[in-house]
Amino acid sequence: MKVIATRRYPGPAFDELDDVEVVPAAAPLDARPEVQGLVVANEAVPFDRLPGLRIIANFGVGYDRVDLVACVERGIVVTNTPGVLDAATADLAFALMLATRRRVVEGDALVRAGGWAGSWAEEALATEELSGSTLGIVGLGRIGSAVARRAQGFELRVLYTQRTEVATDLAVYRELDQLLAEADIVTLHVPLTPQTEGLIDARRLSVLRDGACFVNTARGEIVDQEALVAELVSGRIRAGLDVFREEPNVPHELLRLPNVVLTPHLGSGTRQTREAMTRLVVDNLLAFERGDPPLTPVP
Repeated sequence: MKVIATRRYPGPAFDELDDVEVVPAAAPLDARPEVQGLVVANEAVPFDRLPGLRIIANFGVGYDRVDLVACVERGIVVTNTPGVLDAATADLAFALMLATRRRVVEGDALVRAGGWAGSWAEEALATEELSGSTLGIVGLGRIGSAVARRAQGFELRVLYTQRTEVATDLAVYRELDQLLAEADIVTLHVPLTPQTEGLIDARRLSVLRDGACFVNTARGEIVDQEALVAELVSGRIRAGLDVFREEPNVPHELLRLPNVVLTPHLGSGTRQTREAMTRLVVDNLLAFERGDPPLTPVP
């Protein structure tokens, strides 16, 4: 089966594809009727150039830029890589919580600038403890649950919200607005869908407590970015952001603010996780080629 991949994906599993060609997503693509498989990292699919396409293997759990309606119309199977990136993304969410709550990046900058000498660092950078705080998780799926399990080790009080309340010992259910008002730290773990786009709007951001920490490792489009920037510029809240609306573009105001920690979409960015994602991509393609059901089809 002829496969095109938008990059050489990490790990030895990629070499198990017998007939794969790397064509960057931004590169011009002539009509390729012989191509039956496509590997993307949540990138737009050039359907008109790939009339023989039968399967799209998405490298990542989020597939919001893959046109599922067009895939259904064309009989194209779509797969993603759930599960294998839960731990890495949950770890990064906690890294951002700690970095913002304890002002780690500001402390690093103070030391590098020579500001420690002759000053009492604890006074210059008064911080808030993570332990004993209230954590609000928006979306208690696989990643949200992984965050909740980590929160137990930090002795956090954990709340969660989602469309449907579930029986769980990990967290206590709250309606979204109540969670936002009650939590010291809010972390987003919902997929980007028409229902979640703009979910955290200006009104909901205004509900956050003064001094709250807002963490987003999900998708930038879930938040009203202009309203979030305004809240951060005011200094009322702090944030740890791994995702943005128009990546890799980051609002220039954020680059100057000390109360926000920025990372370049590193949620799944560990060597072990990326290799496991490639393994799952390849296993899906090989299963499809054999005529077996893919391991992780998108519903």
